[in-house]
Amino acid sequence: MPESNNDMVSIIIPCRNEAKYISHCIDSLLAVKNDIPVEIIIVDGKSNDETKKIISEKYSSNNNIKLIENAEIITPFGLNTGIKNANGNYIMIASAHSAYPNNYISTLLNEMKELQCDGIGGVMKTEVLNSTKTSEGIRIALTHPFGVGNALFRTGVISPQQVDTVPFGIYKKSFFNDVGLYNTKLIRNHDIELSKRALRKGKKICLTPSVSCTYYARETYKKLAANNFKNGLWNLKTVFITRNFNSLSLRHFIPLLFLLSIILPVIPSMLISFKFMLVSALSVFLYLMFLFKITFSTNKKGTDFFHVLYAFITLHISYGAGSAIGLFYFYKIIK
Repeated sequence: MPESNNDMVSIIIPCRNEAKYISHCIDSLLAVKNDIPVEIIIVDGKSNDETKKIISEKYSSNNNIKLIENAEIITPFGLNTGIKNANGNYIMIASAHSAYPNNYISTLLNEMKELQCDGIGGVMKTEVLNSTKTSEGIRIALTHPFGVGNALFRTGVISPQQVDTVPFGIYKKSFFNDVGLYNTKLIRNHDIELSKRALRKGKKICLTPSVSCTYYARETYKKLAANNFKNGLWNLKTVFITRNFNSLSLRHFIPLLFLLSIILPVIPSMLISFKFMLVSALSVFLYLMFLFKITFSTNKKGTDFFHVLYAFITLHISYGAGSAIGLFYFYKIIK
């Protein structure tokens, strides 16, 4: 790694085919308060849309923007490449799907010193670029505990607290020297795995409500399902690759457990007694009871009951189905 600048923050943005979002992200980071020196390192995974053209237009007039190619394409390689080329004493992991207020970095740096932590992030405010009944329904599902569990960075906190992971956080460069880089075998979950590894080494990661960033969610049920299917699929792959269930949190397995509670009783119901189907029926009944109650109680501004309902169902079933397929992968490997 290059020699570090004590005051600089190196912002790492891995991306691929993010023409729709990358301009919003870069513009927000260029607006950061001038008293903080930053460099923006964009590591592109061979985009074949307008992403690189947009980035080129940005860095042609800003010498603190760098574009590096990620020959391996996948995100953890891009992150590691960015970190290795970082000149700052602090490293911020950013997402092309996000935008940041101009006090985001300064607030996190100040609170990092006050809380004496090794990494810190703000609450993630989920928004959509194009507001429709579908996209607003998805946004609600991705910000409600029934949709995302105890992911505090999504649901919010009222005071700074230690957590198992943060989105788009700032870390001391020494953090990566001590903990190591992202696991390049993990196409997904590389971020939570790194955080869990850091916690096992005694590192302190904090989430603060003092500042938030904006994350732009996927805006169709198809894209929501595709993304969360892959997230669920990689849960079991992550456990196998790391040989450690503690690489993830319990919330990552709840959709799988729900789906199994419906599917597994079918086998003994066919072989032994149809009464086992009552277990599946009870699971579905309890799920629907909570689902309808929560959907009725949400603020459905810009959308309606059925769009929110479908967003929750799409999120849960696609995530659980991905994890279920991951079970077959896991079984095939250990067999």
